[in-house]
Amino acid sequence: MTYQETVDYLYSQLPAFQKLGEKAIKPKLTNIRALCEMLGNPQNNFPSIHVAGTNGKGSCSHFLTSILMEAGYKVGLYTSPHLRDYRERFRINGEMAPENCIIEFVQEYGREFSILKPSFFEVSVALAFKYFSDQKVDVAVIEVGLGGKWDSTNIISNVLLSYISNIGFDHTEILGDTLDKIAGEKAGIIKEGVPMVISEYLPETRTVFAEVAESHQSPISYAQDEWTVGAIRSTVDHLSVDLERNGEHYSIESELVGEYQISNIRGVLEACRRLDGILNIPKSAVIQGFAKVVTNTGLKGRWQILSRKPLIICDTGHNDQAFQITLQRISKENYGHLYYILGFVRDKDISKICKYIPADAKLLLCTFNSFRARTVEELEDLRKILPNEISIHKNVNEALAKVRREAKENDIVYVGGSTYLVAEIEEL
Repeated sequence: MTYQETVDYLYSQLPAFQKLGEKAIKPKLTNIRALCEMLGNPQNNFPSIHVAGTNGKGSCSHFLTSILMEAGYKVGLYTSPHLRDYRERFRINGEMAPENCIIEFVQEYGREFSILKPSFFEVSVALAFKYFSDQKVDVAVIEVGLGGKWDSTNIISNVLLSYISNIGFDHTEILGDTLDKIAGEKAGIIKEGVPMVISEYLPETRTVFAEVAESHQSPISYAQDEWTVGAIRSTVDHLSVDLERNGEHYSIESELVGEYQISNIRGVLEACRRLDGILNIPKSAVIQGFAKVVTNTGLKGRWQILSRKPLIICDTGHNDQAFQITLQRISKENYGHLYYILGFVRDKDISKICKYIPADAKLLLCTFNSFRARTVEELEDLRKILPNEISIHKNVNEALAKVRREAKENDIVYVGGSTYLVAEIEEL
C-alpha cells in the first residue's frame, strides 16, 4: 500500500474517536499492553515525560520538547490528534516519522490488529513507542490523549516526570461531571516515587492531586505557588514575560503567543527545575527552547496568524475554558469588525461557548469532515438562540473566502471551535 492507502486502512479498520466519538474509546489498558507485548515492550526502552491536562498540554509538550532539543537531546514527541498529516503525531527533534515507517508497521502487524481489534489511538500509541525505541531517542515527551488513568499512553513506566497543565470541563461524559472527578482521572498518570508538577490548580483539584501524590510517595510541586509572574509584554504576535523564584530570574520570549501561555510557561519552568539533576538542562536551553518552540517542533494551530490585513487567527482551543481565554485575548485588540468562523462537534455545549461572543460579531458557522461534526441543519438551529448575524457554510475554506471578500484591513477574524475545523484550513 501507499502511505495514504495505509492511513485510510487504519481509519477504515480501527475505531477512531474523531469518527465515532465515545464509542471508539476502550477504557482499559488490556489492548495496548497486548500490542506492546507483541512489539517487545518498546515503551520501556527510553525515559519519558508524561503530560496531561484539559488545556495547555499540547503547548507544554512542545515547550518541553523544544527545551530538551536546545539542551542537546534527541527527543521523541507523541501528540494527538494531528492536523493535516498522521505523521505529525510522531516526531523526533521536530521531524515527522517517514512515510515508510507507517507503511512497514502496518504491513508487519496488520494481521495482529485483526485479532486484537485495537482502536486507532491504541495502534498510534504503540507505533510511537516502537518508533522512538527503534530510533533510540534520549527522552520522549508523551502527551496523554484523553484523561489519564485509562489512556493508552499510561502504560509507560520509565517516567522521569509527570506533568498536569490544568483541569477544566471537557469530555465530561467520559471523565466525570465535576472538577474533582476529572482531576482524579488525570491524576492517574502519577507514578510511584516519580516527581509531579501541576501547572495550575483550583482548591478542589489540589486536594485530589495531593492525596494521589501522597499515596504514591511522589514529590509534588505547584508551579503557580513556586513562580512569581512579573512584567508581561503582549501583542497579537508577541509574548514576553518575566518570572522569578527565590531570587532566580527568567525573561522569557515565547514563539507561542497569547497571555494564556503564561501559565504553561510557568509550569514548564517548574518542570525543568524538577528535572535538574536527572537531565542536564542549562538556563540558555530553557530560554532558547521557549523562543524557538514553533521553529523547533513544527507546531501549528496555536494562535496561528494566517493573515494580517485583515488579521486572521486560527486556534485549536475547543472547550469552554479555552474559548473564554481566547476571546478575552481578542477583546484587547483594536479592530473594526469581528468575524468568528466556527465549527463544533455534537458533544460540546455550544450555549456555554457562544455566550462569550459579542452580539455584534458576525458568525460564519461551518460543518467539517467528521462523524462528530454538527451538520448544516443543526447549525441552522443556532439562529434561534444567537442574536448575531449568521451565515452557514459547508466548510471552513468557503467561509474564509467569504470573509476575505468582505473584511476590511482593520477587522479581526477568528477561526476555531474544533481542532478538526482548523485542520481543514487549506493555507495552514
